[in-house]
Amino acid sequence: MAGDAELVGTELVGTELVGTDVDLFGLAQMIAQNAGGMVSIEDPQSHVLAYSASDESADQLRVLSILGREGPPEYLSVLRKWGVFDRLHSSDEVIDVPAREELNIKRRLAIGIRHTADSDANVVRVLGAIWLQQGDRPLEPDAAETLRGAAAIAGRLISRSLDAPSTEALLIRRLFGAEGGAVDAAAVARALNLPPNGPAAVVGFVNTATPQAATEPTVLGGILRLRASSFRADSVIATLGDRVYVLLPGYRSAQTVTAWTRQLVEQLETKRSLALRAAIACPVADLGRVADARAEVDRVLDSTIATKRRVTTLAESRTAVLLGELLDLVGSRAELHDPRLRGLLDYDRKHSASLRDSAQSYLREHGDVRAAAAALRVHPNTLRYRIRRVEEILGMNLGDPADRLLLEIQLALHRRTPDDVTMVRPKG
Repeated sequence: MAGDAELVGTELVGTELVGTDVDLFGLAQMIAQNAGGMVSIEDPQSHVLAYSASDESADQLRVLSILGREGPPEYLSVLRKWGVFDRLHSSDEVIDVPAREELNIKRRLAIGIRHTADSDANVVRVLGAIWLQQGDRPLEPDAAETLRGAAAIAGRLISRSLDAPSTEALLIRRLFGAEGGAVDAAAVARALNLPPNGPAAVVGFVNTATPQAATEPTVLGGILRLRASSFRADSVIATLGDRVYVLLPGYRSAQTVTAWTRQLVEQLETKRSLALRAAIACPVADLGRVADARAEVDRVLDSTIATKRRVTTLAESRTAVLLGELLDLVGSRAELHDPRLRGLLDYDRKHSASLRDSAQSYLREHGDVRAAAAALRVHPNTLRYRIRRVEEILGMNLGDPADRLLLEIQLALHRRTPDDVTMVRPKG
């Protein structure tokens, strides 16, 4: 029996030796047979993806997790407090989670499911975790080694599933312009059962929460799929990079689409603590223009990061979009960066001064010294002195509209790349 266990354990460590037809449920059963105990495989949000057979020694946590398809919130909270999830997401170690009799929870071993991208060894995807509950008998001595091998297999299985889109998913990606090439709108409409004619709307969403609080784009895509399908049953969703795009076929009314989008953003912010921004392209003439509409949405999302508008369109944000794209152009060409600004920044650093802030306030108030001084909380004469110093250092006359315009552009570029004004800002 020990020899059989060692053989299967070796197969678990050597991922290439596992049969290609194994799935997560089969993997869970293999782990249980070789490590002892009972197994559940979960995604990063603690939703149960697969599990092995249970017996009478299954504790309340396992029963509730399998019945509800996710761990009970109160226990998940305890695990977060213990730092278990942080360790699962940041390392490949096997974690020994002790029993808690007061919570009716038995001992568990856990390991994160992490997969390194084939294209970049520095990119590691967190795909979930494997949990091994100890039953009435002790776990096998090599249970930790078995879990390490199983985590490697699970990473490959889940990653393949995520990276191998269905025929429908490929059609949707092509529709949104993610696969390149022309789109046969009529063929796509037939395949996806969409109205072939008539205007549509495209809405793009991005989560602007901090990295610690951010929701995975695939999870956000699932949430938006449910909401969009409730709004219109034939809606189509695509998750591309960190953004989710929704196609609403047959919609002519920008007002209706905007009202739905605003309500959705507010609800998800309140109920799920998501910090969403959305951009709308409407109307879209036909399905052949969806990729162009997505590009329009991206223009708006790229250029309205600093605005307070959570939901907007290209028409509403034209100034921010065009200004952002002008700065992209200037930022990409080092010869368009004014070297004189470096002298002003160096002066501020050397003398612990704030001439740049004074210049920005002065320009923002269109040369109104009293208004700018009030905003800076300094005496107007102090600001007048600072502006004279700015002019001397830069060799500019801020009474000249051309000098003012150039300085505003250079300061705006510096706010984007504060560490080095000569930095070429990458596109996109």
